[in-house]
Amino acid sequence: MSQNMTRKEFLKTLGLGACALYCANRGFCPLVSANEKAESIKGEIFKNDAPSKPGKWSIEAFHYETEGKDVRCQLCPHECYLTPGDRGVCRSRANIKGKLYSLSYGNPCAVNVDPIEKKPLFHFYPGTSVFSLAVAGCNFRCLNCQNWEISQRRPEDLEHYDLFPEDVIKLMKKGGYKLIAYTYSEPTSFYEYMYDTAKLAKESGFKSLWISNGYINEMPLVELARYIDGANINLKSFEDGIYQKLNGGTLEPVLNTFRTLHEEGVWFEITTLVVPTYLDDRDMIKRMCAWILKDLGPDYPLHFIRFHPEYKLTRLPSTPIETLEEFRNIAMKEGIHYVYVGNVPGHEGESTYCHNCKKILIERNGYVLKQVNIENGKCKFCGTAIPGRWTVK
Repeated sequence: MSQNMTRKEFLKTLGLGACALYCANRGFCPLVSANEKAESIKGEIFKNDAPSKPGKWSIEAFHYETEGKDVRCQLCPHECYLTPGDRGVCRSRANIKGKLYSLSYGNPCAVNVDPIEKKPLFHFYPGTSVFSLAVAGCNFRCLNCQNWEISQRRPEDLEHYDLFPEDVIKLMKKGGYKLIAYTYSEPTSFYEYMYDTAKLAKESGFKSLWISNGYINEMPLVELARYIDGANINLKSFEDGIYQKLNGGTLEPVLNTFRTLHEEGVWFEITTLVVPTYLDDRDMIKRMCAWILKDLGPDYPLHFIRFHPEYKLTRLPSTPIETLEEFRNIAMKEGIHYVYVGNVPGHEGESTYCHNCKKILIERNGYVLKQVNIENGKCKFCGTAIPGRWTVK
């Protein structure tokens, strides 16, 4: 099947129906009203909200400890302590009769085909189409969430498909796709489903992408890294107080995720959404860049993304383009080789330039590639090796 087929044509061919066609346009398929009020950012567990027994889309969690009939989840830094009947911060893990279950196994609420540039990943097989899926749930409470209709819901609250890992692989083969992305919501919340699918994908010669907030404990991440080929991790700020207020998490675990991916050899790119009044501090951006250079080096791409009013922050204006340009200039002056401006179609900061000769390597306009001047992973003009992954085998 040709990769030139549109997303709607692809999903229709797979027989996923009208809801899938809706997902192709929107990236999610909510049953709730967009005006419905969501839970607070505090991230508390949900008492007495667990199902009475495991269901078709439940699987015993991989990472947890028990204390009598109580359990402590070990998947992410929240480490929710749940008595029988409780549901965790992510809404997708629950204590059912003394065992921790994931409630998000094989029941994606969004299935889509995207350009790789949408993730965004600019140095990972540019121009490639990516099979993308998500299950409801998230371990953050971002005030600016773009997909809150699925991230801030329980898996059972949304329409979904029956797509277990082996089914996903069949669809990948049928569609002729080489890449799969776990995205839209927070994939850590459906860790077991992602892990088993990524393992089967690797065995079948496919590559997996983790698009995440990076809020995960080290042991589960190291295990996942064996089957993940690329990632885009959101670095939402470089101050703990902002993380707690804006996102409902903390900074250090995310920094540790970057270190771990670097050590495990997983290619990743960094995204920072520049939210006005929260991320206007130039000195913080300088500190962030200094940390990236010291702990990770200059070659991982950094994306500064333009904020538009969303969810609980509709009172804020869109990010001034001048702010994005200033942050990009700061990062490049600090020594990061590849820095991008996102959500500003046609801006020169969307394109890739050789860090040595400064000539244009990939010219982009939105998700469209207008020219590519990378050959065998090197600059076509000066022969400098360009960090990234360039040829899908």
